[in-house]
Amino acid sequence: MKQSRRIDPLLRRAQEHEDNVARDLAERQRTLAMHESRLEELRRYAEEYANSQMAATSPAQLANRRAFLDRIDDALKQQAQTVDRSRASVGIERDRLLLASRDKQVLEQLAASYRVQERAVIERRDQREMDDLGARRSRLASVAAQEGEERS
Repeated sequence: MKQSRRIDPLLRRAQEHEDNVARDLAERQRTLAMHESRLEELRRYAEEYANSQMAATSPAQLANRRAFLDRIDDALKQQAQTVDRSRASVGIERDRLLLASRDKQVLEQLAASYRVQERAVIERRDQREMDDLGARRSRLASVAAQEGEERS
């Protein structure tokens, strides 16, 4: 079996691995986009709520409003942390994809090198056969010419 053929299963596995990592990266990017969208919605809501002119007539209502704003602020902080973790996860997957792509590329280059070597071997063999055939024809022509001279 040719070396270039022996590397094919490794190439297939490398391609499958790269495809899987690319799918994981795409999923992580979708998740990041979702978390960023939620964070932006929370920010808009917090801003709208903070800017709303609610008639707070009692100290209890003011305390409730302040407590709600604090809860919104906590939710914003938690969502921002979620976005940061998600960004880190995307970065890790991007690095994994880069490594998987490099691994596959190395195998592709190795397979290409093997194919070049195999073609060179075939070309040398073909040339040797052509040379042998040419030498045989030349000898046959030479023998035929000598026999022709001897008959004359």
